[in-house]
Amino acid sequence: MADGIVARVDERMREAALGVYEYFALAWRALRFSFSRPFYWRDLLVQMDRLGAGSIPIVLITGVFSGAVLALQSSIELSAYGATSFLGSLVGDSMVQEIGPVLTGLGIAGRAGSGIAAEIGSMRITEQIDALQTFGTDPIRKLVTPRLLACLIMVPAATIIMDVIGIVGGLMIATSSGMPADQFLRSMWSTFAYGGFLFGYFPKDFVPGIVKPIAFGGVIAITGSYYGLAAAGGAESVGAATTRTVVVASVLIFALDYFLAQLLMVLFGPQAAM
Repeated sequence: MADGIVARVDERMREAALGVYEYFALAWRALRFSFSRPFYWRDLLVQMDRLGAGSIPIVLITGVFSGAVLALQSSIELSAYGATSFLGSLVGDSMVQEIGPVLTGLGIAGRAGSGIAAEIGSMRITEQIDALQTFGTDPIRKLVTPRLLACLIMVPAATIIMDVIGIVGGLMIATSSGMPADQFLRSMWSTFAYGGFLFGYFPKDFVPGIVKPIAFGGVIAITGSYYGLAAAGGAESVGAATTRTVVVASVLIFALDYFLAQLLMVLFGPQAAM
């Protein structure tokens, strides 16, 4: 019995290691195809519209309420210490460095990541991918690369929208509680203006807001494509692929958020690692 348990554990570990290898191999091939011909520009534009523009309503709703509740809760705590003048700094810094990138990544993972898995998985079980290979078209170049590039472009763009809307939501709550709008904005900008790099023209606090969404976009695209390509059987496997995509992508986003924060702390100091 013990030998059977050891054998099953060994088999599972081998399968996990193989899965990790295949995941990164898929990511490498998809990225490498970005720099060679043929390149499917039309597919890229279609995916940018689907993955980016289609996610704007989720980003707007999530952003305004996230910024509002952040300002509401923070104002209560700051008022206890007579530090409400720092509310703009807290809301702006938190949205740009942490809340904006993570919530945008999670929202797009739930909407677009599951869509990628469902679409590619449906093509796999209906043998459309086999048909592409029959006609000499690499399915990774045709299907995965445009989705990867679309996510790498549109997730950071959606994050910027999330940040702005979140700050606006925080500003609404701040002004409704009696704080002047110019005081809120000055407090926010004083934090961003501190400790710039790139000749002082680009604040350090903006670094996580750009680096993290790019990484999250890559995770969303590759995870959805990986599970979509692995679908086999019938419609049930497509449903399983979408579920796994959302779960795995969400977990990877949280894990990457931590490790990127540690890396940015080493490279740019604590102000750029929140």
